[in-house]
Amino acid sequence: MKKSIKKILGLGLTVSLVAASFAGCGSKDSSTFLIGGIGPLTGGAASYGTSVKQGAVIALTEINDAGGVKVGDKKIKLELNFMDDEATAEKAVTSFNSLMDDGADAIMGTVTSGAGMGIIELTKDEGILMLTPSGSAAGLTQYDNAFRLCFTDPLQGVTMANFAKDQGYTKIAIIYNNADEYSTGMMQAFTDQVATNGGEIVASESFVTDDVDFNTQLTAIKATDAQAIFVPAYYNDAAYITTQAADLGLNLPFLGGDGWDGVIAQTVDPTVLEGAIFLSPFLATDTNAAIQSFVTKYNEEYSATPDQFAADGYDSIYVIAAAMEKAGSTKSEDLIAAMTQINVSGLTGDMSFNADGEPNKGAKFIEIKGGQYTAK
Repeated sequence: MKKSIKKILGLGLTVSLVAASFAGCGSKDSSTFLIGGIGPLTGGAASYGTSVKQGAVIALTEINDAGGVKVGDKKIKLELNFMDDEATAEKAVTSFNSLMDDGADAIMGTVTSGAGMGIIELTKDEGILMLTPSGSAAGLTQYDNAFRLCFTDPLQGVTMANFAKDQGYTKIAIIYNNADEYSTGMMQAFTDQVATNGGEIVASESFVTDDVDFNTQLTAIKATDAQAIFVPAYYNDAAYITTQAADLGLNLPFLGGDGWDGVIAQTVDPTVLEGAIFLSPFLATDTNAAIQSFVTKYNEEYSATPDQFAADGYDSIYVIAAAMEKAGSTKSEDLIAAMTQINVSGLTGDMSFNADGEPNKGAKFIEIKGGQYTAK
């Protein structure tokens, strides 16, 4: 039977939120469990990492107020040390090594795919549980110690291609980042599935990280008979692309992946996003009581509305706590084994995990209407 968040709390899970830095290896109290978080807190993807961290803090506070994770006959407090990787593999490696020196017991990260690919070999060698809240590259779960809370890039690509078919789009253009694993993975799966569905990719235009001028790609698309544009990219790229498309008079519907979450705040004129549809496991306006409780707490703490990345961070803490409780142990090998034995009802859906490290959960189609995220 799947547990509700309230039921998990009833089992006595708690977390103690501590300062972002700790003393050196070996100084950690045996009654605490250190979760090492890794994600961008600065740079172009900072919104994602900040949201994950803040969502995790809300969960830590809730669980802390309930008294501790019951591990066997002991109560264990959770601690969080979240480090900035600037969404780069190099910084992720530095962050991971620092966390291991501090005695991390599990890794919640990374937040982005490219950074995660930089540390997967290291996490495997350490044998430590790694749960990425939002890193969607397929390769992130290639080892037995690694699990994912979010959807994979290929799954998102296939899902959006099938959605495009259902909408009657048979001729589709793509703009993607050819220097990013998240974007290229989704693009390839989308392209293949469109072909399987009998559709046609009439233009496939690429760009690289930090590009801000998309007029060449959009002009090329405007010369085709495309019925829609698929943009498997992050919110900052999506904001530039949709704005420049409107400036060119290219009024086609946009489709995207979960990286679009947060795009409204990045766009000067939200009307350029009207009708855009993207995938997400979370919608802040959902009337579910647990979601509304989270939204209220998040707004009170951060004066902001949480996005899916905040919900991913929140759920990740509860998943790690559930694995600890199920294992009755804090040893990495026991936690890893327990991950395939838990069922958690979280903000991003009811979830369990298979032996390949992938979550079993559903997705939502989000449509931007009137400057707001709405359920499609």
